[in-house]
Amino acid sequence: MPTYDYECKNCNHTWELFQSIKAKPIKKCPECGKNQARRVIGPGAGIIFKGSGFYQTDYRSDSYKKAAAAEKPSSGESKGESKASKSDSSSTKSES
Repeated sequence: MPTYDYECKNCNHTWELFQSIKAKPIKKCPECGKNQARRVIGPGAGIIFKGSGFYQTDYRSDSYKKAAAAEKPSSGESKGESKASKSDSSSTKSES
């Protein structure tokens, strides 16, 4: 059952009411007693997905995915860099 926001047009009193979806909106204000209450459309609650497959990055645009792929170094480049750094470190050890 959802929580609805209400506001009185007469006294501007606001409150929340936990009601069934099928229930008719109330008209009487609990503060002033006048039949000037109205249901206010609120922001509602955010949707929370639980489980695998519901991630913010699942629905990225194609242009974003292409730009991200262009920024990643290819696997061959990273291996070549690591070999060069290992050989540099081993040559400095032998020089000492």
